[in-house]
Amino acid sequence: MTKVKTGLSRKLLTRVLSVYFVLTLVVTAGQILTEYLNAKNHIIGELQTLKNTFSTSLTRAIWELNTPQAQSIADGLIELPIVEGVQIRDENGSYIANLGKTSVLEIAPVSSGIMHEHKGGTFGYTFPLIFEFSGRTSNVGDVTLYSSFAIIFERIQVGVYFLVGNAILKTAFLVFLFLNAFRTMLTDPLGEMTRQMNEFDLERLEESRLVVKIKDQNELMVLRDAYNKLVDDLIDFQSKLGGAQMELRDANRKLDEQNLMLEQEVARKTATLSRIMLDLEQQRDELIEKQSALKKENENRRRIEQRLLDKNKELADSMESLRMAQDQLVESERMASLGGLVAGIAHDVNTPIGVSVTAASFLEEKLKRLRLDFDEKKLTQKGMGTFLDDAHQTTSLLLNNLNRASDLIASFKQVSVDQTSEAVRDVNIKDYLREIIQSLAPKLKKTEHTINVECRENMIVYCAPGAIAQIITNMIMNSLIHGFEHINAGKINIIIRDDDTQIYIDYKDNGRGLSPEMLDKHFDAFVTTKRDKGGSGLGTHIMYNLVTQTLGGKISVESEPGSGLQYKIQFPHHRVSTETEAT
Repeated sequence: MTKVKTGLSRKLLTRVLSVYFVLTLVVTAGQILTEYLNAKNHIIGELQTLKNTFSTSLTRAIWELNTPQAQSIADGLIELPIVEGVQIRDENGSYIANLGKTSVLEIAPVSSGIMHEHKGGTFGYTFPLIFEFSGRTSNVGDVTLYSSFAIIFERIQVGVYFLVGNAILKTAFLVFLFLNAFRTMLTDPLGEMTRQMNEFDLERLEESRLVVKIKDQNELMVLRDAYNKLVDDLIDFQSKLGGAQMELRDANRKLDEQNLMLEQEVARKTATLSRIMLDLEQQRDELIEKQSALKKENENRRRIEQRLLDKNKELADSMESLRMAQDQLVESERMASLGGLVAGIAHDVNTPIGVSVTAASFLEEKLKRLRLDFDEKKLTQKGMGTFLDDAHQTTSLLLNNLNRASDLIASFKQVSVDQTSEAVRDVNIKDYLREIIQSLAPKLKKTEHTINVECRENMIVYCAPGAIAQIITNMIMNSLIHGFEHINAGKINIIIRDDDTQIYIDYKDNGRGLSPEMLDKHFDAFVTTKRDKGGSGLGTHIMYNLVTQTLGGKISVESEPGSGLQYKIQFPHHRVSTETEAT
């Protein structure tokens, strides 16, 4: 009884007082925070007032390089109650004075007032020192004044103690008031009701009613009346229970009669069930015959499945043959690309070599004429000068065209050898791109298209250069053939960068772009928009295989109709030292 009474009162009182305590704590904390912020703003205002008081004299002292006077002003400022630290810096950020509790300033001399917080509860106000001379102003440095939480607390200490004392006093009075009210209105009535309920006796229901004096109309009175009504209901129930027992005896008699009738019905149902069992046995025999037929059908199905497996094996062999044919087509496409490069280079080399042959023939004719004049003693100084001028121009023309042919052949030689080899070596990627673009010059010389390469100098990449050459060549040729169709002056930007582990190639043109349907199938084999003009559809498929297999990287493509096409390539950066190669 005591536990129930004490527990209910204590829980209810604890919850009420807990809510009040939390509210009091929050309100008191808010009032203390308000006092703190008001005091802090007041101190900040005093610091700003100090600025107007001594900034003129301190500015002049720094302007006149009077360091002792500046330090003297700092000593006077540190003596003020609200100032715990002073920092004076010149226009270069060097400290002229650094007194009291300060922090290292990582900012340059400021041009306007700044408030900043620091560790340990300190905060500072930094303002510039502006010197005016002949209508012009000059920033000669800045001053930082520091104050702290301790100074603020000294100002609000009395108010804080008053707020805390007031909260404690109100809480204590409320606890006393609640305890008295709970005891009078809840604890004592509940205790009396509990005692009377424990004396409940089923044999003496008339004496088990609750008799508790409750002054107010409240829930306890409702509980008492409800309990007394329950007792009255129990009295009525006991009277009704006697009549129900008589009715139960009559019902048992009728139940015996019903049991007899049920036994007769069960016997009849049992006979019916026997007939049903015979029918089920007959159906079971028929089911066994059907299972036998089903087994034969399953055997036939297994034979059909075996035939399907044989057909699948034949289909797999056909797929392997198709794969080998596809690999041969890919290799043929690479050779065709190299063949086109050979034809372009041969045509481009033919022009400077033809000019060189013509110049050599012209020079030979001039030499014969000079020899004839020399033999016949008709050689004059003017004739010799004319010959020397012609010979100089002819040899210059001959040398320029032979150098041009040599550059074309050298670029083609390196690129073609790399494209037919999978050897791995160190490559200066920027120089190598120049050679690739030089080898494609025959494809570009009759157009106004431009290629821009952005790459840092001396970027050395250890890779298979043939893969790089094939990838760059295919991307440029795709732009020329597909992207720049009906475009006179296309632009291609190639950006190459690297980090410690990866090489990144960003290729972009301003061509006509691709539709979403073609973009989804861009790297599939035999997909091309130039099927009727001899396109094989293997160029991008070869690029994908070279990037993912030969270079061990990944490639993605982005495009929209009318907005050009962009490839993003990424592969590992393998650096091999000279010592490792020698080993």
